[in-house]
Amino acid sequence: MHSRDVDRRLAPAWVSAEHQWSIQMTHMIRACSVLIMAALGLVIIAAPALAQNAPQCVVSGSPPAGWGFNSTGYIEIASGGSCMFSVSIAGEILSSSVSQDPAHGTLQQLNVSSFIYTSEAGYRGRDTFSVQATGKSPTSSGTSVTTINATLQ
Repeated sequence: MHSRDVDRRLAPAWVSAEHQWSIQMTHMIRACSVLIMAALGLVIIAAPALAQNAPQCVVSGSPPAGWGFNSTGYIEIASGGSCMFSVSIAGEILSSSVSQDPAHGTLQQLNVSSFIYTSEAGYRGRDTFSVQATGKSPTSSGTSVTTINATLQ
């Protein structure tokens, strides 16, 4: 846009065409900035922000003896509450997945080692879910299944 193309009706008579063009460009840049910030805000909201605020599940029970061994853990959680569960077997995790979904909640995989469990609001009782992970360490390799028995209070 050239200064000669500026709509003179938008500016007082004393404002030069160049200055009016500068003002219009400033308004367009601000509008674009607002749109970009709104788009970034949507991306941030879509990220697993809830997971960052969820406390770590306090798991009792015996940890897996190594890769290729299964284990069972126990957690207590408030009805409608969430907590983060991590696969914690020494060595490198090559892959993981949910092998049994909970009946009274949801289990969302965040990355290869972390999951967030959210219990069903209003439900009190027991729930169970399992995570399968394949990995290796200097002393073992294989697939391990960790079953978590949750008590929803």
